Amino acid sequence: EIPNVIKWSPKTPYLYKLKVETSSDLYIQKFGVRKIEVTNNNILLNDEKIYLKGFGMHEDSFIIGKGNNNSINIRNFELLKWINANSFRTSHYPYDESWYDLADEYGMLIIDEVPAVGMWLWDRCYGEDRINEESKLVHKRLIKELIERDKNHPSVIMLSVANEPETKEKLSRPYFIDIVNYAKSITKLPVTIVEVSKFNESIVGDLVDVICLNRYYGWYEEHGDLSSIKPHLEKELTLWHDKYNRPIIITEFGADTIEGFHSLPSETFSEEWQVEYIKEHGDLFDSLDFVSGEHVWNFADFKTKEGIKRVRGNRKGVFTKEREPKMVSYYLKNRWLNK
Repeated sequence: EIPNVIKWSPKTPYLYKLKVETSSDLYIQKFGVRKIEVTNNNILLNDEKIYLKGFGMHEDSFIIGKGNNNSINIRNFELLKWINANSFRTSHYPYDESWYDLADEYGMLIIDEVPAVGMWLWDRCYGEDRINEESKLVHKRLIKELIERDKNHPSVIMLSVANEPETKEKLSRPYFIDIVNYAKSITKLPVTIVEVSKFNESIVGDLVDVICLNRYYGWYEEHGDLSSIKPHLEKELTLWHDKYNRPIIITEFGADTIEGFHSLPSETFSEEWQVEYIKEHGDLFDSLDFVSGEHVWNFADFKTKEGIKRVRGNRKGVFTKEREPKMVSYYLKNRWLNK
């Protein structure tokens, strides 16, 4: 027991130190004390409503790619504080441990995600099962390893067991019943599945504590039509909440933007259009009390494989690959100041 405990939060990221000492060894474990819970409409931290504002991120930077660099990590967290973010998702895999140490110190909230990306073809196969019992054993092992590694980080407030699986396939339900139940048996953290399936397709929405959705109306769907965003997204988000009665986080939304490309009137790939695109979403989120967070895709531009849809990688970053701000960063900085 800790008398007169100082609770950890983004505003006061207070860390305690536990010292374990023997005659021949010494280990110091930093930790924070905080409470996380979920109601029908809200996520509560230390009994107070929180709104997640931030990004999906990648361990990716100029020159070193996915290699870890402590100096770049500090730059990332300084930019997160500058833009008034309070959270990010480790899309789509656990990050280097130094990220979590910095998150504890900077007061950043983390949706911790296991490396289970785009799981599909339960019901379809090309000569062999793509998802099977062996897959499930690996999946459970990864969840266990993640919880064991990150359990002492107060910054970790939620566990994502998969990103964009095909949750409309009938065999996905028994699979994720087992996976989610296993996760909840070893952690008290809220558990989620980051969905790409539509409201009337997913058959696993009732299994999770928080509905997390990746949506790209106006970009991948009805490309370039800003007026399509609000009606489509408002209808779908309302249907999700009415059916499952869970808070919703939009874990991905964004538009590729080439820094320095300006256009008036705005057109896709320009910095002006990215601002208008993000603003359409923000205005809608503000009108829906069950939306508990927004994570823009992506924090910074990152490298992808070559393709006709990519211009030197994924350019949906609010910052460039070199961590310089695009126009939209100033909009978000102001939006998130008192959000």
